[in-house]
Amino acid sequence: MEIETLALRGAWFAHLPPPLRAALLRAGRVVRLGAGQWVYGEGDEETGVVLVLDGALRIEASVGAERDVLVNLAPAGAAFGQSRRGGGGPRIVTARAAGRATVMLVADSALERIAAEQPLLWRAVSELVYGQLDAMVHLAAQMLALGPRGRIAARLLAFGGEGGAALGQADLAEMCGLSRKSVNAHLAALERRGAIARGYGRIAILDAGALRMLVE
Repeated sequence: MEIETLALRGAWFAHLPPPLRAALLRAGRVVRLGAGQWVYGEGDEETGVVLVLDGALRIEASVGAERDVLVNLAPAGAAFGQSRRGGGGPRIVTARAAGRATVMLVADSALERIAAEQPLLWRAVSELVYGQLDAMVHLAAQMLALGPRGRIAARLLAFGGEGGAALGQADLAEMCGLSRKSVNAHLAALERRGAIARGYGRIAILDAGALRMLVE
């Protein structure tokens, strides 16, 4: 499948003007990753935008010197990143492949070159960063306000929408701040209610409305 076709699966990239999309594709560097391979690490000075073309990336943040926690998964179609332009700093999270993955990287230096001809790029990057902040604030609110089952439902809806989530129970437990045993029990209860169906490395959403009731 062509790189552009893969990139267009993501809402951020798809909504860009065609000339800007073309410029990003020309400037981007496509990288194929093995499981666990880093895209970048927390604290890295080099910034820019990442588009996930295939597979998924683990987004991790450090808690102290010796521990990283999974805070999000970026599936195929996701775009994320930051820029030093306007006072931005180094990378604030680590991104690495959850399994085999393909990404397109557009470094800050490439963004600068594109913006020299297409100034609308910086607005697009700002919208991307704002979207990330909005998602993280709402996630934090859900983790504080919801009970365990509500947190699980919120995560499933975020990753799966009306279909399903390519998500293992261990990752789901880590992102919800729960034990794997607790998550397994709640998923079993949701499955008995007909809201979900569990499979290997995937949780199918059968009744999104039932999950939303746990979140709202």
